[in-house]
Amino acid sequence: MAYIEITFTISPDSETARDLVSALSGDCGLDSFEERDGHLVGYAVADHFNPNELQSILNDFPLHDVKVTYTMKKLADQDWNEVWENNGFAPIDVDGRCIIYDAKRGLSRKEGAPALRIGIDAVQAFGSGTHETTQLVVASLLNMDLKGKRVLDCGCGTGILGIVAAKLGAEEVVGFDIDEWSVRNAQHNAKLNGVKIDVFEGDKQVLSHVNGIFDVILANINRNVLLADMHSYVEVLAHGGSLVLSGFYEMDVPLLEEVANRLGLVVSQKSDRGDWCCLLLQRPSAQE
Repeated sequence: MAYIEITFTISPDSETARDLVSALSGDCGLDSFEERDGHLVGYAVADHFNPNELQSILNDFPLHDVKVTYTMKKLADQDWNEVWENNGFAPIDVDGRCIIYDAKRGLSRKEGAPALRIGIDAVQAFGSGTHETTQLVVASLLNMDLKGKRVLDCGCGTGILGIVAAKLGAEEVVGFDIDEWSVRNAQHNAKLNGVKIDVFEGDKQVLSHVNGIFDVILANINRNVLLADMHSYVEVLAHGGSLVLSGFYEMDVPLLEEVANRLGLVVSQKSDRGDWCCLLLQRPSAQE
């Protein structure tokens, strides 16, 4: 699958302007972002990217005193995430209860204090645990009783969230991702961590091929995908079940809450790290 890298130049630059660029450009197919060398950099599946729509949005940017331009380049399949693969990442401590580490580097005894240790071999897939949204969802899982539960990970990437759920006692974990690399990588990482995850390639349509309902559904994806797919998640969410959403900014919360409320979900918790947020939503039990 071919990807596009878009590097934005924002003048004058500000955190507010970057947040707006990230939120608005998601409508054009960009589904992940990072800050690099003083620029906001976005990524999109080539077939999903609409440059004309992006230019139109930037021409009508809400902050009228801010000018936003961008450069674009295609990423060859073999180059995607090459730096990540070569350099790896330092161990990440989530609330002193979980260590996520680079499986290529291993984990020293000192770094391995928490009982829950997750090794991730991030090969051409997002989801190492370095991003705030991944840490937010992991923190939510650490506070849930997952023993015997059935868990769905939407847009699973490296499989990290499903692996955490399995390690915390989930009886069955199912994941899906549109990227074939991610599917293979999630399966690889599950095996690496000694757990089993069933991973499918595709978008929400794969749910039509999955039997039964889920007690917990995880979706760490961008705001626009969450808004479009939330109804599909609810269709396979058990009454009394939990839906954990992340991948969006504080400014996106009211819109997501509005859709969630229309679908009969109740917000039970909101957490944040930096400008990124996580919502824990509950579907009332059938008796309520």
